[in-house]
Amino acid sequence: MILPTIRASVTRDDALHLVELIGRDDPELRGLARDRLERDGVDALLDDPRVRNAILTDPQVRVAPPIVFFVLVRQALLEGGVDDRGIADFVASLVVGFGRARAAWRPSADDDREYVYLVDLMAGLRTADARRAFLLRTHLGNYSLWLAGLFPGYVDIRRRTRGAPSMDYFDQMGAAGYVAAADSREAERWGMRELLDGVGRDFVRVREALNRVSDRVLWPESGDPIDRLLREVQRGD
Repeated sequence: MILPTIRASVTRDDALHLVELIGRDDPELRGLARDRLERDGVDALLDDPRVRNAILTDPQVRVAPPIVFFVLVRQALLEGGVDDRGIADFVASLVVGFGRARAAWRPSADDDREYVYLVDLMAGLRTADARRAFLLRTHLGNYSLWLAGLFPGYVDIRRRTRGAPSMDYFDQMGAAGYVAAADSREAERWGMRELLDGVGRDFVRVREALNRVSDRVLWPESGDPIDRLLREVQRGD
């Protein structure tokens, strides 16, 4: 199960390194960034576009990859009007967690069954107990968000060439999975009710934020440029 853990892992040394990245060639700017850290805390740095630019371009970056992904996701969400650090932490943790071997196909780390299609997750709900149903519904949201968020070109190619589901399908299934998972005792027990409900109800904007990370950072030269332009127009609407 994916839990939001990245933001709490940022250390004092990480924060001071971000200050150095911002003011690498400008002592005055470095001093202002240090003052801002002391006054407003590390969140102020993580939200600073200059930090994002630095971690993508400075060859001396040494922050851990999960922190890099948090900054990318957080600022992409802010661009889309989603100002919730808990959601940013959860989504970045999802991206990092699903980067591990075959994790994207398993509802939990100790699960011996893999799910490639959303319909199989739905079918599994018919015989699931309360805990299993919570894991399956959460994974329905996670898998939908990961696939449609980071691989929109793949979703579109399969739709056009194989008649596979469209982006709307992933949006609807992912949102429904999160909202249903939030409405359970397991979500309450894990302290995840409000977070899962928030991601579910704002699923499209969260997915679009991951599209921006995918298009601009992970695979900037891949995919159909017309499709990417259309996605940008839809975001503007």
